[in-house]
Amino acid sequence: MKKVLIALGVLVVVIVGALVALPAMIPAERIQSEVVAGVKGATGRDLSIQGKVSVSVFPSLSVQVGNVALANPPGFTTKDLIRLGAVDVRLKLMPLLGGKVEVDSFVLVDPVITLETDRQGKGNWVFDTPPDGKPAAAAKPADKPAAAPSSSGLNDIRLGDVRITNGKLTQIDGKTGAKQEVSEINLQVALKSLSEPLSAKGSLVWNAKKIELNLGVASLKALMDGQSSALDIAIASEPVKLGLKGNATGGAKPGVDGMLDLSVPSIRNLAAWAGSPITMAGNGLGPLAISGKLVAGPTQIAFTQAAIAIDAIKARGDVTVNTGGSRPSIKGRLDVDMLDVNPYLPPEGGPAKGGDGKAAPGGAAPPAKAQQGWSDDPIDASGLKAADVDFSLSCAGILVRKIKVGKSALKLVIKDGKLAADLTELALYQGAGKGRVALDGSQASMVGVDASFQLKGLQAEPFLTDAADSDRLSGTGNFDVTVAGQGKTQRQIVSSLNGKGALTFLNGAIKGINLAAMARNVATAFTGGAKSTEKTDFAELGGTFTITKGILSNNDLALKSPLLRVEGKGTVDLPQRSVNYRIDPKVVASLEGQGGGNAAGIVVPILVSGPWDNLSYRPDLEALLKQNVQNVGKAVESLIPGTGGGKPSGSSPTDALNPMKLFGR
Repeated sequence: MKKVLIALGVLVVVIVGALVALPAMIPAERIQSEVVAGVKGATGRDLSIQGKVSVSVFPSLSVQVGNVALANPPGFTTKDLIRLGAVDVRLKLMPLLGGKVEVDSFVLVDPVITLETDRQGKGNWVFDTPPDGKPAAAAKPADKPAAAPSSSGLNDIRLGDVRITNGKLTQIDGKTGAKQEVSEINLQVALKSLSEPLSAKGSLVWNAKKIELNLGVASLKALMDGQSSALDIAIASEPVKLGLKGNATGGAKPGVDGMLDLSVPSIRNLAAWAGSPITMAGNGLGPLAISGKLVAGPTQIAFTQAAIAIDAIKARGDVTVNTGGSRPSIKGRLDVDMLDVNPYLPPEGGPAKGGDGKAAPGGAAPPAKAQQGWSDDPIDASGLKAADVDFSLSCAGILVRKIKVGKSALKLVIKDGKLAADLTELALYQGAGKGRVALDGSQASMVGVDASFQLKGLQAEPFLTDAADSDRLSGTGNFDVTVAGQGKTQRQIVSSLNGKGALTFLNGAIKGINLAAMARNVATAFTGGAKSTEKTDFAELGGTFTITKGILSNNDLALKSPLLRVEGKGTVDLPQRSVNYRIDPKVVASLEGQGGGNAAGIVVPILVSGPWDNLSYRPDLEALLKQNVQNVGKAVESLIPGTGGGKPSGSSPTDALNPMKLFGR
């Protein structure tokens, strides 16, 4: 027994001695040349080692190399793909013999990695020679899919001093010359064993802002075996903070699920930091906060129980994105408490601003731009084919400028390049409505539009006051419109529109104009203006219209009120954005016939014409003079107190028959 122990002792001494002497027996220069040749054969790239190479086997298997660089092939602006200031790799020898990997040290000092594409778009990280130095063989039909990774072939791994110090990563686009750089990369990893928690902490600097990174995994072994493990990720910087706490799953179907929290102090500052400044007017897009449950797999991402806050807007919802089909599929809902869009709109009547966003000298408002016509630019509807969408949106209320919209709900569906937006609920100034807009972008040659809208009970005066700062019309409005068209440009679509509709206003008034007075005194009928106390009361105002190839035609406009009837007809040329309309007001002889029966009286036609952003109104005097003067005189006599067939003081019976008297002269 004693001899056996002595033999074992001698063997250990010999092995230890051999391990100590091995590096001296194999010169570092030879190791260096073998490594350089091996890299060249495997990658086709030149590896340069300009620093000292140190190799030892005992007490740890270690290699220390200084100033290492892997070259780029010709055609790139930078010399090297990777440059390392120093590499220190040390593995404990005895645990390795037992199937355990204990990393005593793995340190990369001053690593510089430059990822670059050439002018043809090829990346410098793409190697012409396969890693095995042989042409890659195509997979055979009988090949079986690779099995899920497993830790069974490796008993354990322990990480000691594992870190990256002062790293730098640069990305260069050879086509555009765009350059992105991440510097001051520092990372430290700790892992006592595969079954114990893995932690990684580090930081980097991007666009002059420091980003802190923290990663925690409860069991790396579980992930390697295709099982689940607790996960904790935190990313923090001045412009944004992101946290995810939950679980990760490894294996053939990796995934993650947990609670996600995103916090952004300013969306505008975040966009500017990311290199895409927001130029949208208004002072909105400040704080953003999003929280909810994230479940992500290889082909599906679901974000549920979401709470979203943008500025003062609060919302809740769910969304699921599935990428397993021929194109992504998005399904979800969003419920908004109150949507105030005013912070995202430019100020009304604000001072002119220069290119730097500051007010122009003197604070003068910019000159009004000429009315623009319909665009002749082709409409790109390809975005409708990018994804299939099934989304529901509801709002407790919407505020746009002064316009107040009540509870509303919208259902949006996009399928095979076709969009259908159903307004299932709309509350608007005591009125209720619904509508539908359909866009067909499935054909490359044109875009189809089909829309319908119904609204009942709208209070016109408060709506127009808030929408256009005008109270010229009051009453209860009802609308029913259906229209359809197709084309490749806005102008083509508008020119192809066909449809019909009806509108009525009940128990209201047209302010600023007195149509009854016009029949008696044409010269002053239009002098009141918007602020005038003159008005035309009515019990009903409405009519129907048709649209044929972009021309809107109306032949039955009717206004019914005591002592006054108004009829109208004409056209609106939608492609030319112009109006050609005739209004015939008739002063009736009595209050009888208010239900809309025929009434004899004075008719003073009114012509409305011109571009719809600058309409002109004028009486048709020529038509008036051609009317039967006898009927005019009788109607006037029945309306003017004191005539009644008698002769008022200071007047002549022929005054009522004198057209010049009708004009107030």
